[in-house]
Amino acid sequence: MTDRHPLFKPLVFVGGLVFGFGLGFSQMARPEVVLNFLQFQDFGLLFVMFGAAIVSGIAFALLPRIRDAAPLTGDPYERRLKPFDRNVLVGGAVFGVGWGLSGICPGAAYASLGTGNITILWALAGMFLGAYAQGYWRSQSTDSGSAFAGAD
Repeated sequence: MTDRHPLFKPLVFVGGLVFGFGLGFSQMARPEVVLNFLQFQDFGLLFVMFGAAIVSGIAFALLPRIRDAAPLTGDPYERRLKPFDRNVLVGGAVFGVGWGLSGICPGAAYASLGTGNITILWALAGMFLGAYAQGYWRSQSTDSGSAFAGAD
């Protein structure tokens, strides 16, 4: 691991706070708002995601032209493409089903907990259980030489 700038972790923490505040302010930390979007009753989430995509797109287009490397890590800006494989399809399907059933995604789940939604602990427990099961499954498939092994 490379040595990181001393402000790296505090700035990541502040970025998480800003992200969580944005989710709370835009009402995207409320599962019922997300479920209304998925049922085509409220399109507010579409505008939130569109706004975030515009800001991110501008940042990704401009920063490499202004600087050669990230200021806090020193890592050069580069595209890191991963293959589109079975794991992407399965992971996307599991994420979509979980999002549709619970009305919440992992980032918004933490923000929802911060807004006082204690019942979201069930969704968080499910996310942790799923992550553990995936890690266990991956370690088992790597040991046995399964077709899924090494698909990263």
